Amino acid sequence: MRIIRFLAAAIAIALGANCATPEVAVGPQYDSTHAYVASEDFDRFVASLLATFGGTASKQGVFTVTPTPSSTMSQIALTPVGIVSVFGFKTPIPYPFGAERTGYLVTNLDDAVRAARAAGADVVVGPFNDPIGRDAIIQWPGGVNMQLYWHTTAPSYAPLQTLPENRVYVSPNKVDAFMRAFLAFSHGKTVSDEARAPGIEIGRPSDTYRRIRMESRFGKLTVLVTDGHLPYPYGRETTGYEVVNLGETLAKAKAAGVQILVGPYAADQRLAAVVQFPGGYIAEIHSAASAE
Repeated sequence: MRIIRFLAAAIAIALGANCATPEVAVGPQYDSTHAYVASEDFDRFVASLLATFGGTASKQGVFTVTPTPSSTMSQIALTPVGIVSVFGFKTPIPYPFGAERTGYLVTNLDDAVRAARAAGADVVVGPFNDPIGRDAIIQWPGGVNMQLYWHTTAPSYAPLQTLPENRVYVSPNKVDAFMRAFLAFSHGKTVSDEARAPGIEIGRPSDTYRRIRMESRFGKLTVLVTDGHLPYPYGRETTGYEVVNLGETLAKAKAAGVQILVGPYAADQRLAAVVQFPGGYIAEIHSAASAE
């Protein structure tokens, strides 16, 4: 009985801690994929992204976006299927910048950093000022780096046409710790947990693997649990973009100089492909199979 009471108390404490964690997400239309490209490829990459997905771009500028001296071209591509923050560094990139996959807008940076740390994340770059706000970089169990950011003047973006999915590759040893930590921080939920997802989704059509889909106010996140035996380019794509019609989108992409690396292929009631934009940025693109 003592053990049962102890476990019940521990669970109650854990649940209470999670409930006390503030909701810091603003909305998925403010969460961006970070794309690092060579400065000479910068304009061509942004143009190809907009030609493929549509949308507009912010004014381009050159800024210091790290807490130590550096200089980068910077521009935001606002597409109906997700935001991409584009960086073309003119100086060497300070460590560990370039390894963070996404930027999540939060209501309060200090609250968000405390919540992430309480949920089990490491803070690999402490809060610092940038030209339009404040930032920090955190790392989740499994080695997943993300940026948290806050703007001095709150941005106002229209809702997205479809929500992109953050694609995270995690080992079987770390996936449970990652899920506990991220769900506690994001106040999210598990939508599906497929123990035998079709291996064609990771370039191994003869095998199966575990695939977990989660959703929160930050948007969608898909966890691909693998042994790391991944053929190129799997594991290089950080974001999956949902479009209305994959065939039409790929035609636009090819016309804009985008290379089709994989597919199209059918799996999980989707048609999907993996592409590489000018400058080297790799992305997954998919649509509902019924839409084709």
